Amino acid sequence: MGKRARARARIYCAQKMVLTLGAALPFSAALAQTAGSTAPAATAEAPQAGSSLQLETMTVTAQRRVEKIKDVPISVTLIKGETLDVLNSGGQDIRVLAAKVPSLNIESSNGRTFPRFYIRGYGNTDFSTFASQPVSLIFDDVVQENAALKGFPMFDLAGVEVLRGPQGTLFGRNTPAGVVKFDSAKPSLDKVSGYYSISDGTHNTANAEAAVNVPLSDQWAMRFSTLVQHRDDWVSNNGGGTPFLEGYNERAGRLQFLYKPDGTFNALFNIHSRATEGSARLFRANILEKGSDGFVAGFSPSQVTFNGLNTQALHTAGGSARLSWNLDQVKLYSITGYETISSYFSRGDIDGGTPTGPGFIPFQVQTGGGVADHKQFSQEFRVESKNEGPLNWQTGLYYFYEDVAGNSSNFDSTTQLQTSYLQNRQKNTAYAAFGSLTYDVNDRLKLRGGLRYTQDKKDFSNEVANNVTFTGPGSISESKSNVSWDLSANYALTKDINTYARVATGFRAPSIAAPSSSVPITVANAETITSYEAGIKADLFNRRARANFSVYSFDVKNQQLTAVGGNSNSIMLVNAAKTVGRGAELDLEANVTERLRMTLGGSYNYTQIRDPNLLVAGCASCTVLNTQVRPGLYSINGNSLPQAPKWIANVTARYGIPMGNNDELFFYTDWAYRSKINFFLYNSTEFTGKPLLEGGLRVGYKWDGDKYEVAAFARNITNKIVAVGGIDFDNRTAFINDPRMFGVQFRSNF
Repeated sequence: MGKRARARARIYCAQKMVLTLGAALPFSAALAQTAGSTAPAATAEAPQAGSSLQLETMTVTAQRRVEKIKDVPISVTLIKGETLDVLNSGGQDIRVLAAKVPSLNIESSNGRTFPRFYIRGYGNTDFSTFASQPVSLIFDDVVQENAALKGFPMFDLAGVEVLRGPQGTLFGRNTPAGVVKFDSAKPSLDKVSGYYSISDGTHNTANAEAAVNVPLSDQWAMRFSTLVQHRDDWVSNNGGGTPFLEGYNERAGRLQFLYKPDGTFNALFNIHSRATEGSARLFRANILEKGSDGFVAGFSPSQVTFNGLNTQALHTAGGSARLSWNLDQVKLYSITGYETISSYFSRGDIDGGTPTGPGFIPFQVQTGGGVADHKQFSQEFRVESKNEGPLNWQTGLYYFYEDVAGNSSNFDSTTQLQTSYLQNRQKNTAYAAFGSLTYDVNDRLKLRGGLRYTQDKKDFSNEVANNVTFTGPGSISESKSNVSWDLSANYALTKDINTYARVATGFRAPSIAAPSSSVPITVANAETITSYEAGIKADLFNRRARANFSVYSFDVKNQQLTAVGGNSNSIMLVNAAKTVGRGAELDLEANVTERLRMTLGGSYNYTQIRDPNLLVAGCASCTVLNTQVRPGLYSINGNSLPQAPKWIANVTARYGIPMGNNDELFFYTDWAYRSKINFFLYNSTEFTGKPLLEGGLRVGYKWDGDKYEVAAFARNITNKIVAVGGIDFDNRTAFINDPRMFGVQFRSNF
């Protein structure tokens, strides 16, 4: 949706942990840049022979080296294998990961195309084209900075790592809250192999996913992966606008080449693209009962009433070259990445109704917005030591450049013609130098330290303004440097139990927001964080179980927040003097018996804004719970951060019944819970998301040594529907999570 109009509509959003993303596709490629190999993706080593009840040894690359998850002094969760397949079975997007691991929430007011990430309650609700986030998304070692890039579909993945807390000394840019790291399955020289999967479900939610690995010679291999998703429209519009809604068509593909001439040099080249079309977010006017966080009588998820048009389309492409040299004393790495958004446009009726209702519709607002031009280039050089002694190190240089032109429009709800258009451009250049040391004091104690210097510059300007008037300068530049660091210690109590402690700082460069008719260009100052963390990681019961537990505390100075609404219908960036966070996280998995495997995760995340001088506008037709200091302005001192559930919990259970000849009948269930959330910076009765519990069930049969699998599944099996985000408007407009769906899936591995 367009920035200025969203601003006028006072949008702040919040979505939910949704259901699932799914299956597979033909490849629509474009644009490449080559790629070479760095540290391998997260993996799981097979248990030793004769130990069928022992868990796999999990390894991650959280510290840019392959390490056992138990030895990494960071709170990290790895998702891989069958778990990813189950979550993807219902054709949903990346938001399906919300609440599936401790302290992680993901939401969007733009549907499938613009996800926003929160770790430990710390994130950013900014919905503008130029928004930055304190949670960084890394895909195959390349940062995806623009929010429109962050929703690339999940398919053919080796694993997903969620790293909690500041990660700035080793990863890209702007990582004070943490990193969500995706690693695709890589080409192999071994043999021809692959898989294909097809599924179909409620509303013809059809998915097709496939991957094939082909050794081309003894030095070259190729891996090609594709994904296609489709859902029929299932919502009817009774207001005269776009008649049928909530369908989508998604296509994505990835082509990789591995070149491995010897044990010294390794190169991995990657090209990928995505094309998605369908409905933008459906805003539903007056669905929240006055004085309550529940729906009005007669609310139906399959019905809306608005007179505007609704559409969304996004096309992205990119490539990377990841090269490594394994020399006598060191390893050298070069990671080159290029990403582009060739087109992005999203249009919706944000007043959610017509002049006659439903309920009170103060004025008609229909907006569109997107990206007219975008390119991102990044380059990293890294050197890693190979010492056999106690001291090892890695150091490198990082360069990032992004050029993006974002636009917003208003439309006449009667004629559907465009009434205004504003286009802005932002150029962002960042440089960094970083280094990290590890020292093994003895067999039990390992110390680590990291340091990073960053220089970040943004140039922002108004390019086109048709029928738009605004105050203040037409351009602005911001530049900021920072030194961030971390220190940690890992101590082995026994061969199976490690403890760790970590202190780390992080940095997010200043952000710039486009002007509106009533507010000039606004700038939020740089924010910094100091985080303290301690934990214990243990293999239990002869490695039949694994537990990771951590506690943390962080303080953020000058946190960048997005204030929307008020009498001026404006959007602006503000800084909170201080924000604090406290909490605890637990990951537990166990082979309970030879047939039953379970996982359990949970987190407690307490956040609070501490700034007695920070005031924001409140809604006109809802029940604001904060103190009104001046007419229409409320103090948010003491509030929790938006989209920050205090409690997250998740559980999975898999029970398999051997059927002979290596066949298996299995049952798999997964459940995820998050407590209530605030949609906006202020607290109100209506714009509070109710607690949400969603569950899934999968019943399947595998045969011929796991070569074939057929399964029936259900997502959101209890059909729990709640408001997951809203618009700060003069009517109680909100949007909802997806309803229950059923489906069947067939998969074959070869």
